[in-house]
Order: sequence, then structure tokens, then C-alpha cells
Amino acid sequence: MDEIGPIRILLVDDQPLLRMGFRLILEGEDDVCIVGEASDGAEAVRRVRELTPDVVLMDVRMLVLDGIEAARAITASGSSRVIILTTFDLDEYAFAGLQAGASAFLLKDVAPAELISAVRVVASGDAVVAPRVTRRLLETYVRGAVRAAGAAEGRPRPAAGERPLRDPLLEDLTPRETEMLEAMAEALSNAEIARKFFLSEATVKTHVRRILTKLHLRDRVQAVVYAYETGLVVPSNADY
Repeated sequence: MDEIGPIRILLVDDQPLLRMGFRLILEGEDDVCIVGEASDGAEAVRRVRELTPDVVLMDVRMLVLDGIEAARAITASGSSRVIILTTFDLDEYAFAGLQAGASAFLLKDVAPAELISAVRVVASGDAVVAPRVTRRLLETYVRGAVRAAGAAEGRPRPAAGERPLRDPLLEDLTPRETEMLEAMAEALSNAEIARKFFLSEATVKTHVRRILTKLHLRDRVQAVVYAYETGLVVPSNADY
């Protein structure tokens, strides 16, 4: 980021003390610049239009306009990436935020080093998929969504381990790309995927780009959500 300037961040939370805390952490980094703050989602959308930050660090539960609708509006413009903040690791709002286009999900008590790392990763164009918390969040809410969809359509509850209907777009993936998507859904990094399949990281990055293009997805988080929602990956210990 040094060659093109610092990472421009907008802080969005309805609690001034939390905004202050994140500001103090982030402003200590040479490659980060806080360009503004907002106290609700509607103000956040307006400020994104004015300031065009690289990253929006945003609470998910707010009055006026919550973080889900704000994330959807912000990511639709394509100018900024969103990191969702929440108090609870198994939060339906956080899951909805990821579905709406957020690039990362972090707990509000995140360690400073992890917060800074997430901001840098998201600003670089990648996404943060926390191996344990995000995967557990996805499994919990995708499982519930599959159960609810079946009930609404009058279908019997699927047996444990049964996959929901697959998206036809998955047929466009090569066998290797399908394996790569499954590995991404396991929250493996490019380096870990490279080791698993005995490939170079550059080759893995090429596969990831092709997967995102074929499935019309923006980043890794969206790919992981997609893998669970389409049944490519079945939640562990599926309790339908």
C-alpha cells in the first residue's frame, strides 16, 4: 500500500467509545488513515459517497439503517470494501452481512494485531475467512436456511449429510477448480491450498480468480458462503 498511499478507513458504530478505540489502534499504523466516522448505516452510505474509503469498518446492529443494508449499498457501488463487526460469533446479522457482500467478519473484542491484519488483507482486494468462527457461523445459518426452505416448500427434512440442490454454475468448474473451492470453504489460505495440492501459490491464485469469475463472485468470503449455500460443502455434524 505504500506506493499508492495509506489505507483509507471509515469507522461506523453507534457507540462513540468503540469508534475511538478502533481509531486509536489503527492510527498507530503508518499505512492506515482514518478518513471519517459515522454513527449509523445511512450516514455510512452517505460518507462512503463523499470520502470513497478503501475499507469500511462497520457495526452490524445499528438504528436508522443496519449494517446489512448499509453493506449491501456500499458493496454494490464497488468503491469500498466492508468489514463487519459484531459482539457475538454466532450472529445471524453477521451472516447476513457476509451474504450482503462484506469481505470479512470480526468480533468487536478482536486483538489489535488481528484487526490490523484484516484491514490490510481486505484493502489488498482479498477477504478474511476466519477458520473457526466464520466457518461455524456459516454452518449454523446455512443449516437453518436449508431447513426453513424445505419446510416452506413442504419437503421432508433432509437426512443428516444430505446436500441441498446444487447450482448449475458448479458444472462450469473443472474438477480441480471444484477441489479448490472446497478447500477455500475449509478456510485454507492460498499457501495451504498450494501445499495440499502440490502447486505454486501463483497457480492457486489463478485457479481462485477463475472460480470467482465463473461463479460471478467477488471474493473468497462470497465463495465460501456460496459453497455452503449450494451444498458443495455440507455443514459438519449436520443436524437438520
